[in-house]
Amino acid sequence: MSEPAAPAAGRAGMRKELPEHFRDYRNVWVFIELERGEVHPVSWELMGEGRKLADKLGVDLCAVVLGQKDEATRTAIRMTWAYGADICYICKDKVLADYRNEPYTSALTGLVNAYKPEILLLGATTLGRDLAGSVATTLKTGLTADATELEIDHEMSLAATRPTFGGTLLCTIHTLNFRPQMATVRPRVMAMPEPDMKRPSGRSVWYTLGVAEDDVITKVLEFVADATTNDVNLAYADIVVAGGMGLQSAANFKLVRDLAAVLGGEYGCSRPVIQKGWMPSERQIGQTGKTIRPRLYIAAGISGAIQHRVGVEGADLIIAINTDPQAKIFEFAHLGVVADALQVLPALTEAFAKRLGRETRILEEA
Repeated sequence: MSEPAAPAAGRAGMRKELPEHFRDYRNVWVFIELERGEVHPVSWELMGEGRKLADKLGVDLCAVVLGQKDEATRTAIRMTWAYGADICYICKDKVLADYRNEPYTSALTGLVNAYKPEILLLGATTLGRDLAGSVATTLKTGLTADATELEIDHEMSLAATRPTFGGTLLCTIHTLNFRPQMATVRPRVMAMPEPDMKRPSGRSVWYTLGVAEDDVITKVLEFVADATTNDVNLAYADIVVAGGMGLQSAANFKLVRDLAAVLGGEYGCSRPVIQKGWMPSERQIGQTGKTIRPRLYIAAGISGAIQHRVGVEGADLIIAINTDPQAKIFEFAHLGVVADALQVLPALTEAFAKRLGRETRILEEA
């Protein structure tokens, strides 16, 4: 059995000495994405990953909460302790009530310049991508976007891995000459940690923004939810059935929808299917679509390129159906069926319908 990790203070002497100009930079920071009263789950996923990185470095795990003075912000701060934060950096200001790039960039870059983290992680969401790029540019540091794996290398620096060349290769990127080392990670790439609601609070550090509303050019006049994708919950579904080009036509995706309906799950597809126009883009699974971590993933007629693999390999159980026994998807699937998906899918739907006592129904596209 491995020994429990030593406290951060006790581990500090274990790390390799950094170059002189990096020695003021310490700790792993996670930006807590709080928007319209809700924390995006990717923030807690990154807290779990950040804990591992901080333990390897022998430093503290820190959360950064930006928001207005309301109950949602106070709740977010309390939850950072439950998800493992040692320190929480807090900036509350009325200009941070809604996300706007200018005040959020000013707040986060101000905090970084004042307290000097060595690693800064953000979710690769619409908000996180916008903020991360702006902050990295302002700080003149490196940013690895859409990382699928984060590690600490033998030089005690961040090694961030992501797909490249259209998803055909994986590359590991190091920010050697600048700090902080920044990376964004998409939702569901990392596992969700269990919160410890009894964990004591850590240290709070308050930061004053000093930006007036009149200084911010962008104004929020109205918030309109994106109703076209609100019904698609691929990222957080427990069961997902997906189809690829092996299904041969758009009409055959009825078989995928039927099986998903019987199982009470969601349905999706691979990138070439989107490019063909057979399915809407919000149904795409993979590095350039949705990343999923279901309990069960059934892939029908999908070859399993790297771009797709990195979006699904966090699933508990992957069942692949493909006529090609050499298909790459069999390299990472837990169970493989070498057969025609057009025959297997209806048989599975009928069998599950009888077993579960459900009527087969078709999920219509919104």
